[in-house]
Amino acid sequence: MITTALKILLVEDYDVDADLITMQINKIVENSEIEVVDNVEDCKNKLHNFVPDVVISDYNLPTCTGLDILKLTKSFDDSLPFIFVTGTIDDDELAANTILSGASGFILKKNMNILSEKLKPLLKKVVFNMLEQEELREKIRKNKIAVNQIYQYLNEMNAENDEQRLNISKIRANIDNITLDNDAKNA
Repeated sequence: MITTALKILLVEDYDVDADLITMQINKIVENSEIEVVDNVEDCKNKLHNFVPDVVISDYNLPTCTGLDILKLTKSFDDSLPFIFVTGTIDDDELAANTILSGASGFILKKNMNILSEKLKPLLKKVVFNMLEQEELREKIRKNKIAVNQIYQYLNEMNAENDEQRLNISKIRANIDNITLDNDAKNA
């Protein structure tokens, strides 16, 4: 059972399939928040206001395709995991194209009775990446605190001569350069 809370955007036009997928997700995710939409505009709204951890989408939808939803998702956040759960992807070429377009995986609806087994490794990977990113954000936060403390220390130093003032200026410049380099790497 996945215990990390997951916000899941489900793009599905059939209520029965949406209910079955939700039921299968709830078998493996202890704390899931699932929003269901069936078109591009509602999807765009949920991407901005719900901010999901993962998008799960059907391929055939009434007003668009799953690739349209995938492109929208990737334009919103290129790193947002995207999984197809569909009855449409029967041929290998179409399945390969979805992966090449940025999908994290796909599962056929004919496997709906074992969907939880198929989804579990994909959702575990989503959680792993979330936790890894959280660790990185925490390290960045701690580094920023350390830099601010150094700046505060430098501000409180009483430079007694020109040489000391020059050295303090050089230290500040070096810290600024390191901070800019790190911000650029983490952007």
